[in-house]
Amino acid sequence: MLYFLMAAGLTLIFSMMGVLNFAHASFYMLGAFLGYQISQWAGFFPALFLAPLIAGAIGALVERFGLRTVHKYGHVAELLFTFGLAYVIEEVIQMIWGKLQVDYRKPEILDFSAFTILGTNYPAFRVFMLVFSVLIFIGLMLMLTRTRAGLIIQASLTHPNMVGMLGHNVPRVFMLVFGLGTALAAVAGALNGANQVTQANMAALLGPILFVIVVVGGLGSLLGGFVASLLIAFVVIFATGSDASLSKIVPWLTGVQFQPASPSLLNDVWTVTLAQIAPLLPYLMLVLVLIFRPTGLFGTRDT
Repeated sequence: MLYFLMAAGLTLIFSMMGVLNFAHASFYMLGAFLGYQISQWAGFFPALFLAPLIAGAIGALVERFGLRTVHKYGHVAELLFTFGLAYVIEEVIQMIWGKLQVDYRKPEILDFSAFTILGTNYPAFRVFMLVFSVLIFIGLMLMLTRTRAGLIIQASLTHPNMVGMLGHNVPRVFMLVFGLGTALAAVAGALNGANQVTQANMAALLGPILFVIVVVGGLGSLLGGFVASLLIAFVVIFATGSDASLSKIVPWLTGVQFQPASPSLLNDVWTVTLAQIAPLLPYLMLVLVLIFRPTGLFGTRDT
């Protein structure tokens, strides 16, 4: 669900503005550091509310005074702008908080085991993250499909000129959507920063997988981002816990025993386990989706 929170913001921005925001993962990192800093002053739960609010306001200002200016030069200029913005955010974070990880902790009230499955304890904070993410997903879907603001946002996507002629400020809608998208990334950062490690390279660790989710789910599809995030998380977790390899699967399927000469490249391929290639599987899914379904699982636009 962490993946979904990040992908949802990027999907909203792309579906509205056609901008692939390379700085999106940096806003996720900014949310984690803002969450850490505010939690030092006011506690975790105020930080979980204020960090996305501040990051969203920064995102809205970036759209108003940055993206809107370079938009007239085309999508290449927008991509380069967000690419440079990612480095600016990273450098600013390193200047303020340094390169080492900070002591951002989950709240004590959620620091216990919620339940046990097969001898493995499941932390209550992860349950909280799951429930919180699902509520955000439901809220976003209701907002986009059941409210006047959502209808204006969707209409601005397909008929911006008509929406403008009806008296709505379309550029302001774009600014608010960009701010909302960055706020969603900051929510993910404020949550996951307390659950894992908050440090200045966390954007680089999650950034690539974020774009894989958006492309696999379908550019501009919120439902696609939701399904792809669950699918990729399930595949990676299953593969990480598996010791299956060709040396076990092929004899099990065919009954034929085969052992390549060692050492050799064939022997390496023969014995490598799913756990060893688990980090590669999302990118393999990306390649297959681009080959066989370029619009993604639920998308309608060519990637």
